[in-house]
Amino acid sequence: MKSSTNTTIRQIQQQENAKQCVFFFVVVCFLQDALQRIIATLANKNEELQNFIETLNHTLGRVQVNSTQVVSDLEEEFDTLYSILDEMKESMTNTIKQDTVRKSHELQNQLTQSTSALESAEELLEFANNAVTMAPAFRLTLKPKATDNMTHLMVDFSQERPLLQGLKFLPVPRAPEIVLGDCLVIDNEVTVAWRMPVEDSKIDHYILEYRKTCHEGLPRVKDEQCWEMVDDVKSTEHTLQGLRFDTKFMNFRVRACNKAAAGDYSDPVTLETRAFNFGFDSTSSHLNLKVEDRSVEWDPQGGKGVDSKVKGKENKGRSGTPSPKRTSVTRSPAPRGARDRFTGESYTVLGDTSMESGQHYWEVKPQKDCKSYSVGLAYRNLGKFEQLGKTNISWCIHVNNWLQNSFAAKHNNKAKNLDVAAPDSIGVYCDFDRGQLSFYNAENKQLLHTFKVKFTQPVVPAFMVWCGGLTLSTGLQIPSAVRSFQKTENGLGGSNSSISQQDPAVACDICLYDKLPSVDSSLMP
Repeated sequence: MKSSTNTTIRQIQQQENAKQCVFFFVVVCFLQDALQRIIATLANKNEELQNFIETLNHTLGRVQVNSTQVVSDLEEEFDTLYSILDEMKESMTNTIKQDTVRKSHELQNQLTQSTSALESAEELLEFANNAVTMAPAFRLTLKPKATDNMTHLMVDFSQERPLLQGLKFLPVPRAPEIVLGDCLVIDNEVTVAWRMPVEDSKIDHYILEYRKTCHEGLPRVKDEQCWEMVDDVKSTEHTLQGLRFDTKFMNFRVRACNKAAAGDYSDPVTLETRAFNFGFDSTSSHLNLKVEDRSVEWDPQGGKGVDSKVKGKENKGRSGTPSPKRTSVTRSPAPRGARDRFTGESYTVLGDTSMESGQHYWEVKPQKDCKSYSVGLAYRNLGKFEQLGKTNISWCIHVNNWLQNSFAAKHNNKAKNLDVAAPDSIGVYCDFDRGQLSFYNAENKQLLHTFKVKFTQPVVPAFMVWCGGLTLSTGLQIPSAVRSFQKTENGLGGSNSSISQQDPAVACDICLYDKLPSVDSSLMP
């Protein structure tokens, strides 16, 4: 029994071993078959790679050959273009040289006569380099990434040749012509008009240049102010606004520009820009006034000590408080100087330029918190104790914002209250020849008051200010609204039409104030 059992076990083991042998044999056969397939695949890949490498080498060779051919063709095309350009260059250079010789001869003659200078400019060229980068291949591909076809790099300049042969000098606009008859100077504005000698549709814009001058006629090279420029003017007319005419004349010139270049300047023209210019005379002003060229401000600390010495010297030997009016009647004023300032309660400053003929206009703007001020005219011999409007040689309108508000016209110690509110800015008009002094609201040109005066000597602008300041605007033309009003009101007296109707016989300052009340001293500071 035991032996049969062992036999059975051996048989089973033999069967298992046989199965294992069969399994291993099958596995080995499978691996051999797989290995053969892999080897065959690798052999095919190897052959394909060899073929691909040969293809790449052949393509690379063709690229070199075709590239050389394309470069040769390109050089041939450019040689053709170079020859055309050289011919054009030589032709244009000869033209330039001929023009240079002609212009040099002309300019040399001009330099001998007028000592002008000519400057030239150079143009700069820039170029940039582009960087090219390559990324490594991610996986192997059997398709060439480039072919030997170079036809896309071939060039054809057949269309460009006529363009290059048609090269010409840059078209430059001709110089415009300023039309003097259409130019206008009014209300501190200058309108300049011009035209082109030949219509040019390619003009993009104009450049207008101007400068101030004291000389009539052609502009002078030396001692002139710099040209100021207005660029990008689209029409053939331009108006300069808000100008201050502090010179007698202005020069103007204009040039036309297209997209490429600017043409020559037009012949310059000179327009008259006369206006009344003056400043404050600081040598005659009260010591309590801080005076600059275009502004004056009351300074309570100004001249302390100096003013008291002057007043003490003037009052020496007198009893009580002197009367400014009494002292001015008998005193013969000396010419204005450092020792002959306004003093006492005459917080006055005069203009530094007198008027003895013609028409003049200027404006005065008080500070908003100014307590009291006067604006008007006076003879230069106004006494240093005398206040504006309290003598027969001064005329003014007076604004008082202290204690009680008032707005009055004053002359010869008499006043006329005005039925309008004091404006923020006052315009003063003087017609010396007609003996007329008018005051206007500078903003809307409303007439405030008019004096009819027979001037017997030159007059100067006069100002009084207390607890505040005044700003002066000069270099102003007579506004067109004022001119129109003066034409319609010519021959009428008084401050407005109602006054003229009440007293049509008014012809001088004395008549004007026959029925006016006396000055209230409380209105003065």
